Amino acid sequence: MKINKEYFLNEDVLFIAENLIGKYFFTKIGGQLAGGVITETEAYKGTNDKASHAYGGRRTKRNGTMYEEGGVLYVYLCYGMHHLTNIVTNVSGVPDAVLLRGLFPTHGEELMLKRTSKHKIEPSIGDGPGRFSKLLGLTTEYDFQPVTSDMVWLEDRGLVIPENEVLKLPRVGVDYAGEDAKLPYRFRLKNPDVLLK
Repeated sequence: MKINKEYFLNEDVLFIAENLIGKYFFTKIGGQLAGGVITETEAYKGTNDKASHAYGGRRTKRNGTMYEEGGVLYVYLCYGMHHLTNIVTNVSGVPDAVLLRGLFPTHGEELMLKRTSKHKIEPSIGDGPGRFSKLLGLTTEYDFQPVTSDMVWLEDRGLVIPENEVLKLPRVGVDYAGEDAKLPYRFRLKNPDVLLK
């Protein structure tokens, strides 16, 4: 049920990004469990992807985690306020990553409501990468955290998502990437509120 490290070493980041739709993502921080079903992802494909932090082989203090062996989190701060959570994939030295953009809560809902200052779990509560991280308590403190640990892990619980229920779309907020901004590297579950009840 728990997804092992080998899964994240796959050299096809697009496969992983699409395959993660319907998988469960969990955190156990401070002894408190939170988790749910991944409903939206984006793939970032190495040094040739103009939308990637690693385009052209760029390596900085912030993006260094992208060059690690697959199976760790790459968490960074966007606009100084939103923590965005990625999973690094592929072998060491190849900076592929999947940005986690959507979560449908299934575990620890009360904790998630507290983290987001909401009063009710709505289908849209986990829409967007900033909300994904907030629901699960993830900040830059968890950059480089293995996703096969007792603190952060993924599970395949056999949820079958029909192929026609997964939309393939251009990525969000990467207009600077020119033609690469139009690539269908975003995968989104069409009707999570219907499928996951």
